Amino acid sequence: MPKESAGIVKKLTLLRHAKSGWDDPVARDFDRPLNGRGKRAAHRIGQYLRDHDMHFDHVVSSPAVRCVETIEHLAEGTGETIAPAWDKRVYLASAVSLLDVVQEANDQYDSLLLVGHNPGLEDLVLMLVPDRPDDAARDQVEEKFPTASIAEISFPVEHWDDVRPNGGLLSLFVRPRDLDPGLGPDQD
Repeated sequence: MPKESAGIVKKLTLLRHAKSGWDDPVARDFDRPLNGRGKRAAHRIGQYLRDHDMHFDHVVSSPAVRCVETIEHLAEGTGETIAPAWDKRVYLASAVSLLDVVQEANDQYDSLLLVGHNPGLEDLVLMLVPDRPDDAARDQVEEKFPTASIAEISFPVEHWDDVRPNGGLLSLFVRPRDLDPGLGPDQD
């Protein structure tokens, strides 16, 4: 059954990788694993997704170790298997590069989860969502997009290629500390 044009919506959810360990002796930034708080935060965000019946048609992620581990702990929280498409372009990508990845998504998917890094994810939200008065969620993102946070942006488009700057509505922004104060800044 074809979609009615008034009801067409693509949903993009952005997930910043969880808190990584700087104390781990790794040779490359790419190989940094999560720390204990990061594992707990990713699991808690997964529980939030499960509790709010949030599902994704497709997942695209940076292949960095901290993203891989974030997805593993997110999946434990959701109780579902998450099988992402690993895309090297997402690793430390700019907002413009991330927008390219989004616009290339297959239109058979209506709900896309993109797992990556800052500042690219934060900049992407600010690029895609217009700055409106009294938009508390966007203001929070502009202040900081913390690790393991999720932002959901809705677009009134049929094709991912039609996603444009200032064309989205930020329908959700959730930080781990919103779900558990023990996952806030300076907690471990």
